[in-house]
Amino acid sequence: MTDSRDNQATLTYDVVVLGTGPVGQNLADRARAAGLSVAAVERELVGGECSYWACVPSKALLRPIIAVADARRVDGARQAVTGPLDTSAVFARRDRYVTGWDDSGQAASLTSGGVDLFRGHGRIDGPRQVVVTTADGTRQTLVARHAVGIATGSRPLLPDIPGVDEARAWTNRHGTDSSTVPGRLVVIGGGGVGVEMATLWQGLGSRVTLLARRALLPRMEPFAGEMVARGLTEAGVDVRIGVQASALRRPEPKGPVTLTLDDGGELEADEVLFATGRAPLTDDIGLDTVGLTPGSWLDVDTTCRVDGVEGGWLYAVGDVNHHALLTHQGKYQARTAGDAIGARAAGRPVDDAAWGDHATTADQHAVPQVFFTDPEAGAVGLTEQEATRAGHRVRTVDLDFNAAQGANLYADGYQGHARMVVDADREVLLGVTFVGPGVSELLHSATVAVAGEVPLKRLRHAVACFPTVSEVWMFLVAAYRR
Repeated sequence: MTDSRDNQATLTYDVVVLGTGPVGQNLADRARAAGLSVAAVERELVGGECSYWACVPSKALLRPIIAVADARRVDGARQAVTGPLDTSAVFARRDRYVTGWDDSGQAASLTSGGVDLFRGHGRIDGPRQVVVTTADGTRQTLVARHAVGIATGSRPLLPDIPGVDEARAWTNRHGTDSSTVPGRLVVIGGGGVGVEMATLWQGLGSRVTLLARRALLPRMEPFAGEMVARGLTEAGVDVRIGVQASALRRPEPKGPVTLTLDDGGELEADEVLFATGRAPLTDDIGLDTVGLTPGSWLDVDTTCRVDGVEGGWLYAVGDVNHHALLTHQGKYQARTAGDAIGARAAGRPVDDAAWGDHATTADQHAVPQVFFTDPEAGAVGLTEQEATRAGHRVRTVDLDFNAAQGANLYADGYQGHARMVVDADREVLLGVTFVGPGVSELLHSATVAVAGEVPLKRLRHAVACFPTVSEVWMFLVAAYRR
């Protein structure tokens, strides 16, 4: 019997996209650019996690903290910086950038490009078919002629320890949408989210304790985590490495949280924030109807087409394929996948395009990432250890930034460090890491050099303007030649 709520005709599109964060939007845009009709399905806000609970709000909140820290490093400016941050103004700045969690602007931008937006929960229902269920239970069936793209992202992964539910622990969402500064905050996790949240809430006036199982920023060069840990400690964060919570207690709903630590101690806080990893949002999107495992990461080829699905119509971009859980990398994958879908729909080889091969050639070896701590930490490509493990014959060049006069003019007594990992046989860069104030703006030059495999003998002719922080490039290349 047909449910009375299934009263809408089946609609057919060339492409159906699940998820309208930046990744899903890029996939939809590239498919539209190829002349394909596109439907996009969103169960929350158009713009996704990045726009409302991750990249955008966290950077909007962090920027005032870093700006004040930078001013205090410059004689003349430091004397003008008095008193604490205006937290209400900082939160208001965040609210502007997330448009008050109103997605009407992003929704209008999406639909104005010719994409049909369906609000509700989308589930795959067999090959090339998606059923969208709205809040009132109405169901709409969408059929894709050529492709379904999964861009549903990821969710916070909480540890399985006693008391997590009772403690009503924060995740990244609470860490970026809260407008109340907790007197005492414990951040658990030493990766990018953990160190940024510790920087943020310490800067807003909370007394922060950071617990990390191992060294901070473990996927970067060791010196990066060491320098960030030192910066956090100098700012007042209690950084504890090798310590974890084994249980939580919060008997009173508005009372403090007590953490039992695995070193035998206890810690009391007003809130506890977990930054302990991510899990794919693929639990309830119908993967089982096409022979895949619900809740799993999705294996893909270099065009982001999901492995093991007959007919090659299913694509997975962004966090769900687990290549690099970074918005900019997901957008890159989405553009590549969208172009590949367009090429295949037109019967063309996927490398038959003015922009070259439609394959994600830079989502493994040339992934850039920046953490907006104080100091900032940015890296692209392989660490020395990763490069050696991959079989490269490696030469590493290390340099303190104070060799560059531009860095010393940027901040009095500038403290920073750079590392360049070189393939000694081909003399091209395999990886670059920068730590120091303002280094986020240096990273794209490093990304171009790594992704483009620019030979060092040519890189020495890329002249840095005097006096800028970018002069560090000249000293790195010169150190390699010695």
